[in-house]
Amino acid sequence: MSDTRFYIVAYDMSSDKRRNKVHKILSGFGQWTQYSLFELFITDKELVLLQNKLEKVLNPEKDSVRFYPLCAACLKGVETVGSELPKEPKFFLT
Repeated sequence: MSDTRFYIVAYDMSSDKRRNKVHKILSGFGQWTQYSLFELFITDKELVLLQNKLEKVLNPEKDSVRFYPLCAACLKGVETVGSELPKEPKFFLT
């Protein structure tokens, strides 16, 4: 059994420069699926690492990043129109 959890991560940045940095950071942890939205299969340790990296880039008064965890049962209920359902990659470099 995998020790990863699935997250939907949405972000809203007031600065293009910070938005690009956040996008690059998230790209190292998961799959970009829509504008300002990523799907991640990450461990608790990777979540802490990711949040620490993001805190260094964000302006907390103007920017936000939201993490929505989905349980295994919820993930099975995800419906997608127009593209593939989320699936855990076999290997990710962070």
